[in-house]
Amino acid sequence: DLGKGSFYFNPLTDNLVESMLERRQKKNNDETDNNTTSVLKWDESIDSIKSEEELKKLAQSQPGFFAPNVWPTKTIPELETVAKEVGILIHQVGILIAKCCDSYVSAKCPRYDNHKLENVLRHSKCCKARLLHYFASETPKVNDETGSNEEKDTDFSNWCGWHNDHGSLTGLLPALYVNERGEIIDCPDPKAGLYIKSRTGKLVHAKLPENSLAFQVGETMQIHTGGWLQATPHAVRGCNVGNVTRETFAVFMEPEYHSSMNLPDGRTVEDTQCIEAEKWLPGSVQTLRSRWKPGMNFGEFS
Repeated sequence: DLGKGSFYFNPLTDNLVESMLERRQKKNNDETDNNTTSVLKWDESIDSIKSEEELKKLAQSQPGFFAPNVWPTKTIPELETVAKEVGILIHQVGILIAKCCDSYVSAKCPRYDNHKLENVLRHSKCCKARLLHYFASETPKVNDETGSNEEKDTDFSNWCGWHNDHGSLTGLLPALYVNERGEIIDCPDPKAGLYIKSRTGKLVHAKLPENSLAFQVGETMQIHTGGWLQATPHAVRGCNVGNVTRETFAVFMEPEYHSSMNLPDGRTVEDTQCIEAEKWLPGSVQTLRSRWKPGMNFGEFS
């Protein structure tokens, strides 16, 4: 991926491994004290950690999942505080959205765990925030065709290719566009920016209003709801004007590594992603049936 640069951090904890071990110890203490109201009792992923050594070994083999935060305190001392505040805000709003999604799915699916999505977002400490800097185009396109369904998928993905997020829910801030003098400007290319595809293949230019938050469903939420909610294929089309960069911020809310990826009782993989929906996926987006298997945990799926 040469179209952008990124800075990742976890807004909920500076060290995920330490947080998981602390929670595991607290759950063990609650069980010893017969505390049946513990908020940790829902999380089967804690019971999957057999020992501290096992978790630390896993963390070493999966740094993209478990690496602790590293902050540029000498060069940008204010970044940590501001970035965490915004990340936590997006996460808190995401929990409210998950709660609404639970209500919707519960009405559709009688055997659904009524608080599944809310519990995942509220209690999981695996949360990846990403500051994104899309590099300016050195050679802008000459042609300026209209954005239509007749254009190729690749015409809408030169800044970021078509994909689904694999987590539960992604929160986004509206993008900023910056010129070569470092000034924030209106995007000079009306066709640049975020594009999404509907379940029927309709192409939508997703323009976010200023001072708004946007949220999109990921594949894990699609699995956990048995397909009542569907992941959103999306891509970013580059600016057809040179010397303009795009800056944005995303928060990926997801289960922890050992958390289960089971479908709701009574739902099948065919329910979760039907053949009709599959045929509208962009070519670079793999189908769920090609990647998800019963009994997988989130780490194995992602």
